[in-house]
Amino acid sequence: MINQLSPSPAKDLSDEHILDLYSYPDTRPWVRFNFIASLDGSASYRGVSAPLGNDGDRRLFGLIRRLCDVIVVGAGTVRAEGYAGELVNEKDSRWRQEHGYSLHPALAVISGSLDLDPKSELFEHSPVRPIIFTAADAPKERLEALRGVADVVVCGETTVEPDRCAGWLQERGLGRILCEGGPGVFGSFIAADEVDELCLSVSPLLAAGQGSVLASHGDHTPLRRFTLASLLEADSALYGRWVRASAEPGDT
Repeated sequence: MINQLSPSPAKDLSDEHILDLYSYPDTRPWVRFNFIASLDGSASYRGVSAPLGNDGDRRLFGLIRRLCDVIVVGAGTVRAEGYAGELVNEKDSRWRQEHGYSLHPALAVISGSLDLDPKSELFEHSPVRPIIFTAADAPKERLEALRGVADVVVCGETTVEPDRCAGWLQERGLGRILCEGGPGVFGSFIAADEVDELCLSVSPLLAAGQGSVLASHGDHTPLRRFTLASLLEADSALYGRWVRASAEPGDT
């Protein structure tokens, strides 16, 4: 059971209520990040994020995926978490189709080094042809090998530039963007001021530092202010949704 604490109290939210609460605004592209963290700030435990979640988090995770056009993730997270095969279940796919979405969201992987195996299950079992965002100085032999199994897009000279990724996706009708990690990707999007929204689940667990941080980047990234748009609760876990301070919560 998921309850709403803000903007107004409500108990035992339906899927429809949650989907309405998390619906994307008309602004495109809209870059949403979704993360979970322990009470002491770890974004993973023993290398993966799943142990931090509960039933409420897993339910919300699936509903948030329903609403996006594309799931964006870093190559390191792909290697740690596994993104092969279907990323939404049959019920979610049916809902998407009934509401004018594609049957399955696109998958985009950010990798400057292209350290990805073209024969891996990620490419063999993906229901849609993956997208890979990389930089111009990526190893040419890896680039050519991956072009056989994915749409490889150069979005920067030495690093992958978040604004170019978002712009490319928007041009192809994939403007409802959901990013799921990892810390390097999140940090680079923060530094480029390309984060419109953060959905953060706070797990009622302590990990004693046995996990990654949410974001990592250089020392010169300015602070970005966000506003709480909604706050949900289930079994002592909190699920907050923050939007840019320049956008009022009601606008989303």
